[in-house]
Amino acid sequence: VGIGNTVYLKKTYGECSENTLFDMASVSKILGPTMLAFRFLEEGRLRLYDCVGDFFADAPGDKKDITILQLMTHTGGFPAHFLLSEYAATPEDAARAILEYPLAQAPGADPIYSCMGYILLGKILEKIGNAPLDRLVQEYVFTPLGMTHTGYHPSGDCAPTEYDEATGGLLQGIVHDENARFLEGISANAGVFSDLNDMITFTKMLACGGKTDSGTAYLSPAMLSAALINRTPNSRGEFRGLGFNLAHSPRNFLGDLMSKQACGHTGFTGTSIALDPDTGLWMVLLTN
Repeated sequence: VGIGNTVYLKKTYGECSENTLFDMASVSKILGPTMLAFRFLEEGRLRLYDCVGDFFADAPGDKKDITILQLMTHTGGFPAHFLLSEYAATPEDAARAILEYPLAQAPGADPIYSCMGYILLGKILEKIGNAPLDRLVQEYVFTPLGMTHTGYHPSGDCAPTEYDEATGGLLQGIVHDENARFLEGISANAGVFSDLNDMITFTKMLACGGKTDSGTAYLSPAMLSAALINRTPNSRGEFRGLGFNLAHSPRNFLGDLMSKQACGHTGFTGTSIALDPDTGLWMVLLTN
């Protein structure tokens, strides 16, 4: 927990250390593809109103006009989840499977928090960057931010997540999410592992207006401001920015006392971040 560049509380418990790697689960969406999309937006290589059909010529009619904005705000109409292993023969077949799977609702309606829409976003970013997602995220996010213990396919001391009935042992150093596992550990919805210090670096950067400890701007003020606009103001559930869950929606984990600019993200394995650019307050919680 801290405000701006000042850390007020940093503590580990049990057998974990500051260097223990945690399966970040859906916080991966913010760490990897969301930041990569921001960089591509800043470089003019991507626009929020680019459509799925711009990148997949064979996209069906009900999906070809879904925008990047809708993918990043979970308003594309995609279902929350289905097992890719049941609809795709190989990881390379994932985009086709998602595009052929029926939408859960019309695009532009209330948000459905969708791993499938984010996996498709990752495939689009790979097309733009002409490289696999893990390489792009390393180049555009983790290396510039000095996050030396963060990435896909971890090596080092990993916290276990839970008992795996399929193997009869604990999942440890292996991504928990089934679809990310089908995609060989590299996915836009999950798959990133990180430790406490790297997550502090990342969350502080966002809370400090996109600037690193050295004062270097990683994200422009315009980009961060655009990211935290409430894009779903009429939602009955969640207020959504670009990738982020925003404060003061009917369903959010940020509480009632943070500003309307506060945002964050959670992960199924027990990870979460929260931050408030208005006050500089930030929090990182890594559990299993």
